[in-house]
Amino acid sequence: MEDKSGSWGTIALTALPAAIWGSTYAVTQEWLPPGRPLFAAAVRALPVGLLMVLWIRRLPKGSWWWRSLVLGSLNIGLFYALLFLAAYRLPSGLGATATAVAPLVVMGVARLVLGERPARVSVVAGLVGLFGVALLVLRNGLDRAVDPLGLAGAFGAVVLAAFGLVLTKRWSPPADVVTVTSWQLVAGGVVLLPIALVVEGGPPTLDLPAVLALVYLGLIGSGLAYVLWFRGLSLLGPTSASIVGLVNPVVGVALGVVFLGESFGPVHAVAMAVILGSVLAAQAPVRLWILARVRMPLGRHRAPAQPAPDCPA
Repeated sequence: MEDKSGSWGTIALTALPAAIWGSTYAVTQEWLPPGRPLFAAAVRALPVGLLMVLWIRRLPKGSWWWRSLVLGSLNIGLFYALLFLAAYRLPSGLGATATAVAPLVVMGVARLVLGERPARVSVVAGLVGLFGVALLVLRNGLDRAVDPLGLAGAFGAVVLAAFGLVLTKRWSPPADVVTVTSWQLVAGGVVLLPIALVVEGGPPTLDLPAVLALVYLGLIGSGLAYVLWFRGLSLLGPTSASIVGLVNPVVGVALGVVFLGESFGPVHAVAMAVILGSVLAAQAPVRLWILARVRMPLGRHRAPAQPAPDCPA
């Protein structure tokens, strides 16, 4: 059977959820009620998760009850809570840059939990991607003091998501990716709902555009996106998948320019090119090409063996 782990199709499908999540900012700003991020997060996770469980009609067994709760909390519930804490307390540029350290944190957690040593190319790609995100968004909103609690929330969200990705890989879910995603969405929504009720109070009044926006964020931004994301994680590995996630701020900025009238200049274009270059450099097909050029003696054209995802270069 052909190995799809490093195919361009797999990489593109893994980048798609990051691109979808990049639209969250514009959708939230345009159509959702202000000041209710935890409510929006709970609604985008729990209903679609319940619908998926009712459709699949398969519940966790044995240890996967508590594992689903742990993974749902790390990947969705507590992650969203800390991320929105950072969003409310930090300038958007600093918040995006803080969360862009995720690939480097994932590499460290994968080394600690799985014993995987990241490829040198992946480390360089993570650093270059972080620089690109900083260049893209850090110029905006730095005219106020940095809130330590907000900064802690941003880095806490990154660490939780890193452990969620790595543990998902380590525990080798016993069911297909759609089923396991439904369990995590329900678990994450169950964790988020009481936090939202305590912090924000009862549900707000919603008009039709807000309802449609929540439907989009739930079905597409959570259901479809997380299925594709966890599929990519299983095929690419935590490190490569997390670097693909750097597409998120690129799409977010692009949609902000198109729909919100935000400014765009040459520096933004260069930053986007740097980020996309780092994402490509971390993937197996590009690493294969780089290794071929570095290791191939002059005049010889023998193709090297396909490297495994996240293997040392």
